[in-house]
Amino acid sequence: MSALCRLIKRGVSSVRTPCRLFPRRQDVGRSAYTIRAASSSSPVSLTYDVFDGKGESTPLVFLHGLFGSKSNFHSIAKSLVQRTGRKVLTVDARNHGNSPHSPVLTYEAMAEDLKHLLAQLRIEKCVLVGHSMGGKTAMVTALTQSSLIDRLVVVDISPAQTSTFTDFRSYIQAMQEVTISSDIPRSTARRMAEDQLRSLVENRSVRQFLLTNLVEQNGHYAWRVNLEAISAHLDHIMSFPSFNNTYEGPTLFLGGASSDYISSDDYPEIQKRFPAADIQFIPDASHWIHADKPLDFISSIISFLHS
Repeated sequence: MSALCRLIKRGVSSVRTPCRLFPRRQDVGRSAYTIRAASSSSPVSLTYDVFDGKGESTPLVFLHGLFGSKSNFHSIAKSLVQRTGRKVLTVDARNHGNSPHSPVLTYEAMAEDLKHLLAQLRIEKCVLVGHSMGGKTAMVTALTQSSLIDRLVVVDISPAQTSTFTDFRSYIQAMQEVTISSDIPRSTARRMAEDQLRSLVENRSVRQFLLTNLVEQNGHYAWRVNLEAISAHLDHIMSFPSFNNTYEGPTLFLGGASSDYISSDDYPEIQKRFPAADIQFIPDASHWIHADKPLDFISSIISFLHS
């Protein structure tokens, strides 16, 4: 089963778009969706959502995966606020969601973005939770900025090459080739996009997930993710930077029992870089553990916080 075939099966959030006459067509994959651009050398100011808790404990910060956004963890965040009293932040990575676009998409750059955000918010320490690409960003942050991390949760990814999943380039190609009429209702635009994605993206849940990135602006439709940057850095995203140092803090690697992203071959590298790591698997969960088994996912995090 391909990487994104094990995705959350949710619909796209509705955005009301008026229906007008004389629709024009545009190339969605290369359209000029207006978003803040960032210089290639400096951190970007990430967009985020805050779910305020009444407790004084260290806040939790969630980082999403490739093609995802901060909304992926909203329901999880709300539950954790209720059950722990902690403040929870969900964050859009650069080139994703509503965060600025940049031609650079490396884990080192994304870790610097997070450092910049925590400094802006005057958060001295956090419990960092990262899924997939966000998990690799979380690991790099822990290995390079350990003083910022109280505890680390890495969700269904390891510090190893993610080389067995090769469908991402076809997903990018499919998204770049989509053309949609302008000034049409969002529901119609979404159907048009899904019809065009179908030839290269056979799995419906994958298409639904990719379509969460379809946005409307001034009657035109575009992908909010920076496909050019993702394509240019895909090999880097699938790999993991080389480090000689370790993160000694409490760490949980939480895998899906039905996923292939963490294997026993990865254990030596996990234990080498994260010597205090505990590796657990949630039964009947795929790569998207928090979507498949949200209650088990939340319980695992709460247990880890109390360990």
